[in-house]
Amino acid sequence: MKLSILGAGAVGRSVADLASSYGHEVTALADSSAAAVDAAGVDVDAALTRKRDGDALGDADPADALTADYDVLVEATPTTLGDAEPGFSHLRTALERDRDVVLANKGPVAERYADVRALEADSAGDVLFEATVGGAIPVCATVSDLGPSRVSAVRGVLNGTANFVLSRMAAEGLDYDHVLAEAQDLGVAEADPSFDVEGTDAALKCVILANVLREADCGTVDELRDRAVSLADAAVRGIRDIPGTALDLAADDGRTVRLIGEATRDGVRVGPRLVPENGTLAVSGTRNIVEVESEHAGKLAISGRGAGGEETASAVLADVGRLE
Repeated sequence: MKLSILGAGAVGRSVADLASSYGHEVTALADSSAAAVDAAGVDVDAALTRKRDGDALGDADPADALTADYDVLVEATPTTLGDAEPGFSHLRTALERDRDVVLANKGPVAERYADVRALEADSAGDVLFEATVGGAIPVCATVSDLGPSRVSAVRGVLNGTANFVLSRMAAEGLDYDHVLAEAQDLGVAEADPSFDVEGTDAALKCVILANVLREADCGTVDELRDRAVSLADAAVRGIRDIPGTALDLAADDGRTVRLIGEATRDGVRVGPRLVPENGTLAVSGTRNIVEVESEHAGKLAISGRGAGGEETASAVLADVGRLE
């Protein structure tokens, strides 16, 4: 498959690096200021070396990546809230050209799910988005295989930064500010960690999953439009205000605290919850875990790396493989 990759951050770079090992060819690679475009195949190493050296990826305009010769558009630009732009417009352009789209960008399917499905219905192209939910963890694939109509809930630890902070607080008896500073020094937390510690990232993932579940009950795009949810509909609480004493008290009772996101047909909830200290959801460090509750298979748990360039790229490339 020929890939046009929008976004040259950790995920976009990793997709470009790994594409050939999966049997695919990169014909366009763009960041926000420039693009390398070549119908015969972009020299990915050379383009990324130029970027690392502070030069432009290539001599083309970023918009040229949308009109290039490709089979699949990989949208790996940063997630934006509200109108989900420019990611949504990138997706629309590709679908209007009857191309497939694979999303690493959460925005379009978290904020404009029904709009995405409406565009997809009018196109010969398909939209897949495994990488938007759990990094390397095949959450969407598992729900799809079980049948979304037979899945009642998806819940779990869906943000590595928040989980690192909480598990360190519990293990070492440290306070929030101390552990957050440590996480920032280690590169586990961003300089502005709000997206992670306030629960926004986990909520976006759960919104996507809730829409997948609701879509299974909708016969038309119009019905989906009436039922689709966005971040504004989610009940979200982060971890900033959790004192170390709360974790100590939980430990005395054989429990601990984790930031748990839950998606059901009724909606989305994200917030700190008490879980058994040795239970399924008590993963530590930056590890994520997802529990899928289904009609006949019961509860299935899948754990792994929920973020990271190569890990998320593996989910992107798995989606590309499904489109072949």
